[in-house]
Amino acid sequence: MDAQSPGPELGVLLVEDSPRIAERVRELLLDAGVRVLATVDDEPSAIRALQVLPVDLLILDLQLKIGTGFGVLEAAGAKRPTTIVMTNYALPQYQERARRFGVEFFLNKATDFERLPEIVAGLRVVRDEVSPTLHN
Repeated sequence: MDAQSPGPELGVLLVEDSPRIAERVRELLLDAGVRVLATVDDEPSAIRALQVLPVDLLILDLQLKIGTGFGVLEAAGAKRPTTIVMTNYALPQYQERARRFGVEFFLNKATDFERLPEIVAGLRVVRDEVSPTLHN
């Protein structure tokens, strides 16, 4: 962590079935100063990772090699970390379903991809402002 980085890094679980997209997201996250704890490409692996890793941020594709992002959200339940859904299937019904799960951000990969660093930076600022008061 460099001197300009506020607080500890966010721990990210990246759930993406396209190796090319996963690599690009990892590059964007590295530039944003976060740590990718794991990258998985299916629902069962994502659920396991959420159970054992200290995930602060879940970046989730909806269409996976096995299962779906909605299955991950359902399994995570109320203990779900802050979540960014990134999908090529940004249909209104998917956006509404994600909203019902409490997903904080819903991004269309085709049009919103480059917003990811800005969103992550905002989450880091909020976390750094809130964390000291949580420990008092």
